[in-house]
Amino acid sequence: MFRKLILPAFLLISALPVLAQNSPLTLSQSQLDAVSGEYTQTVEPDTPFSFYGQDGKLIYESERQIPTPLTALSANEFSMPEAHVTFRFANTGSGASVTVVEGEQKPFDMAKTGPAAHHVFHHYERREEMIPARDGVKLHVVILTPTDVAGPLPILIQRTPYGVDGTSERSFFQQRPELARAGYIYVGADIRGRFKSEGEFVMMRPLADHSNPKAIDETTDAYDTIAWLLKNLSNNNGRVGVIGTSYPGFLTIMAGIDPHPAVKAISPQAPMIDTWMGDDFFHNGAFRQTYGYDYALGLEVSKEMTEVDYGKDSAGKPRDGYDYFLERGSFKEDVKRSGVDKELPTWKAFIDHPAYDSFWRSRGVEHHLTAVTVPTLTVGGYYDQEDMWGPQEEYASLEPHDASHQNFLVLGPWRHGSWALSSRHLGALQYGESIGKEYRSQIEAKFFAHYLKDEPGFDLQDTASFQTGSNTWKRYAHFPPQASKMTAYTLCPDGSIGAAKECAKGKVTYVSDPANPVPYRHRPIQPTYGDGSKWGTWMVEDQRFATDRKDIAVYKLPVLDHDLTITGEVLADIFASTTGSDGDFVAKLIDQYPDDDADPTMRGYQLMTNMEIFRGRYRNSFTKPEAIKPGEVTEFKWSLHDIDHVFKKGHTLMVVIQSSWFPLYDRNPQTFVPNIMTAKPSDYKPATITIVNDSYQPSQLSLPVMP
Repeated sequence: MFRKLILPAFLLISALPVLAQNSPLTLSQSQLDAVSGEYTQTVEPDTPFSFYGQDGKLIYESERQIPTPLTALSANEFSMPEAHVTFRFANTGSGASVTVVEGEQKPFDMAKTGPAAHHVFHHYERREEMIPARDGVKLHVVILTPTDVAGPLPILIQRTPYGVDGTSERSFFQQRPELARAGYIYVGADIRGRFKSEGEFVMMRPLADHSNPKAIDETTDAYDTIAWLLKNLSNNNGRVGVIGTSYPGFLTIMAGIDPHPAVKAISPQAPMIDTWMGDDFFHNGAFRQTYGYDYALGLEVSKEMTEVDYGKDSAGKPRDGYDYFLERGSFKEDVKRSGVDKELPTWKAFIDHPAYDSFWRSRGVEHHLTAVTVPTLTVGGYYDQEDMWGPQEEYASLEPHDASHQNFLVLGPWRHGSWALSSRHLGALQYGESIGKEYRSQIEAKFFAHYLKDEPGFDLQDTASFQTGSNTWKRYAHFPPQASKMTAYTLCPDGSIGAAKECAKGKVTYVSDPANPVPYRHRPIQPTYGDGSKWGTWMVEDQRFATDRKDIAVYKLPVLDHDLTITGEVLADIFASTTGSDGDFVAKLIDQYPDDDADPTMRGYQLMTNMEIFRGRYRNSFTKPEAIKPGEVTEFKWSLHDIDHVFKKGHTLMVVIQSSWFPLYDRNPQTFVPNIMTAKPSDYKPATITIVNDSYQPSQLSLPVMP
């Protein structure tokens, strides 16, 4: 669950105990042949299932699912042993179809599209070991060694806080099919203090002083693990690759800082780089209330995982997270009313360290990225709801030190980790091809094959980006490309967008009320990783649910008469005043689709392409918050991160400015207090926000426009 990619039902069948069903039947080969074939779901054409008769059984397999015998319940109904899954075939022949029923999930249909496909599946021998670190603590690993691939073979390792007991031949193909087929010795490792590994877990453990031979951190634990594997795995070729997504992405970077000499390639994917500056827990000083609450509760109550529950409302339905956090107020009150009977270290850190002090800076990986020590393939999503900032910051930090041209970047319109999927869409957005499969087969697999096996085919010069709007892959010698030119788009007081000289002097005002904050996604809001949560796709939700509110400012360009391509970093520069002494500013860049769009789902759709928050108290320093002088016009500047998007002819470019984004971010009291985490109910007060434009104070967004 937590920060692990959850593959949807059409890609991964869960292994749960099956309910009692009718006794299995024995079918003839002709009966099995009648339902055999490859079946494809219309909305997911890149993830077909195959069924074929073998040794009197119907076998099910897919690109990710190793061949699995099914139990025949009738001539056209089969179940998967040890799973709540039933396959019901109909209209055998050229018009055959199958309905897949999995537990309580909505059934889906697949049509027969051809003969059954047979995929390559290696057999992996599994073993577990406890590896001693330099301080005597033992670290648990699961090792998968292919028995049918000639060696010696490179080692591919993923270190994780989420548990590796489930690591198996089956899970390897389910999660990383291209790499599983490539033939690596694969190692899954529990990090210190988690699951079966000994020692104390420290959230995003800071880098230690490596001149001290007794010091330990994630870098030294990775080093010691690799040294043991090289010595004790007889069939290895002396080369190691490291891969991981999210927290394991952070751990992957750690393996590349003062790395073991055998580490020849790393791929940090959606890595946590700095959880105060822009990943996970804070963005520009604004606290991610739901995520910080949910994640620490899930990870720190025990060595394993804890489910988060917001309880029930008066009608007995799951409580809306918007109401749950609104009625509690400050984060200190969240903790007090959580029901957790122990002090969680990360909750305590939030309360004790609201500003960017030494506690957070010591965990900022970007401060240590002073050399490209090994070839590095960084992967990030433009719609990553957890770690969009990290991969972009990692690439930018390493790029000035990349004399040997081994710092690579891949960006796409993915949610957190969804490049592991083979889907053609994200939410309502359709991309026309499986960008995940394209990336994995043409870039990721070839990257590791090149650096770990000396195989040809990896030809990425620097950056690959899937450009949205045009829905095409682009390759750049550097990101952003030199051709992009920063262009100011001024927010005019009449709600239009233009050049500064085209705007009349004036202002736009709205009232921000902490008692009625702007929601960040459609309600109800479920626990981050709870049942039915829309957390994974909130960044691509249609914004019309929010843009008709009175407590925001909306600006629009005229309908575009040509395609407008922007590639690079988007910057907000807002001049504003408030009647309060503190305040937040959220800027959203939106692509509004025309009302006659060819796709009925997208007609009038307001799609965010870039978005970010800034906490006003940190306008001069992230380490020393300062009150805002009420009524005084103040400049607020912040980044909305990278983009590679074509605003198509007929679309409308919109900008929205608002002062709350709840409960993703905690409410700013709009009254300056030393620590917002401990604010009292009386501190939360409405404030009138005024966005100003004149020749000396032009509120604007700067966009990197391509010719």
